[in-house]
Amino acid sequence: MSTMKPGSSIYFIGIGGTAMASVAVALSRAGHFVSGSDTALYPPMSNYLAEHAITFYNDYRPANIIKAKPETVVVGNAVSRGNPELEFALNEHMNLVSMPEIVRRQLISGNTSVVITGTHGKTTTAALTAWLFEHGGLLPGFLIGGIAENFNAGCRASGKEEGGYFITEGDEYDTAYFDKRSKFLHYRPDIAVINNIEFDHADIFNSLDDIVKSFRQFITLIPSNGVLLINGHDTTAREISGNAFCPVERFGFSEDFEWSAADQVVTESGTSFKVSLNGKLQGMVHIDQSGEHNVLNTVAAIAAASHGGIPFQVIAEGIGSFKRPKRRMEVVGEFSNGITLIDDFAHHPTAIRATLGSLRRRFPERRIFACFEPRSNTSTRNIFQKDLETSFSDADIVVIGKIHRPERYSEDERLDRVKLSSAITRSGKKVFVSRDETIGYPEDIVQFIHDNIREGDIIILLSNGSFSGLKKHLTESFLKKC
Repeated sequence: MSTMKPGSSIYFIGIGGTAMASVAVALSRAGHFVSGSDTALYPPMSNYLAEHAITFYNDYRPANIIKAKPETVVVGNAVSRGNPELEFALNEHMNLVSMPEIVRRQLISGNTSVVITGTHGKTTTAALTAWLFEHGGLLPGFLIGGIAENFNAGCRASGKEEGGYFITEGDEYDTAYFDKRSKFLHYRPDIAVINNIEFDHADIFNSLDDIVKSFRQFITLIPSNGVLLINGHDTTAREISGNAFCPVERFGFSEDFEWSAADQVVTESGTSFKVSLNGKLQGMVHIDQSGEHNVLNTVAAIAAASHGGIPFQVIAEGIGSFKRPKRRMEVVGEFSNGITLIDDFAHHPTAIRATLGSLRRRFPERRIFACFEPRSNTSTRNIFQKDLETSFSDADIVVIGKIHRPERYSEDERLDRVKLSSAITRSGKKVFVSRDETIGYPEDIVQFIHDNIREGDIIILLSNGSFSGLKKHLTESFLKKC
């Protein structure tokens, strides 16, 4: 597919996905005629599309495509054979592309490509990197798996006609039904970051080795005049970086690493730490979060921005004005009696452990209610049964929501919530297991929380989905009590 000229008509099948909607808006703003469809479109992406005057349909019907008369049809990776619009497009021999492919052709092309990868921390690191380039006056384009608060957008084209930068959150998930490669293999990296590598996405990867294979392929795409930035503490990242044909720089907490963070000071306002490059102090930065994973994300973004030629002092100033993407330790509300409600995307055991650990370090005297929804294709299975049992050590009270779409797996494959509850209870914590039925859920969780809440408590929602509207239910219930 060659680069399309402005004015082309583009149709997105599956436009409601965060990345799909963001790319659709970016291409619309670049001068293309964009429309699309999905089922059960809901906020924030439905609002985002409407705000940018993108025509979208809440169903899949060939008539939608016939009306749009697109030159190109973008097929989302959640779309499979049998979809009425896809079947029509195939029968009509329409030009089908994946989202990563159109991003590479239309948005990355001609720019220096900065790609942020890893099992955890991609969205925050990519959003921060994009903001540092913006603060440095480089007008970058970007694609982030969430709405970047500093930009109120998830994707945009570079502000420079040529020689600009494009920052991409490089997802290892597959590309489309007709292309099972990881998305990040399309993004032509010049400056690449690997935050960490763990097993996830059990619906498309059979083992950690399968995931590592994708990351190995990714590394082979970096040109010799590019750079690979890796978490120096991640064994797998270190091992596979040995095959790189470009310079490799490590970031972390060791003085031996090229990029190192030291002398952390944690308070309720966040974390301050020093950053050094090759043993030479660059300066001090402050982030409004705690936890080593947040420090690592920040140092990775600092290293990437430095390779964009941005001075450290400008980077430090940019960090001070950075706003995290939605659902990344997002404070939903502060209610009466000092109760705080936080929403977070964490769903992998490592991410849950790190998120709760950072909360505990920042608020050592406050009780933490951790509400976990087993929703992802991996967390709903028993693959992480043992890991989850030890992931809630920094919470005081744990709530386990119902398993999302349990019919996908047999009972002996599914996460055993009763077994999980028993293990956490044995560690001395109070645990509530929600009902399995839809009726009365998640109201049963709301009732449990109100029966057990105390002044100054923190409630954090841990899910990669909507948690059946628990955030809204809790917010409304607390506001009624104010």
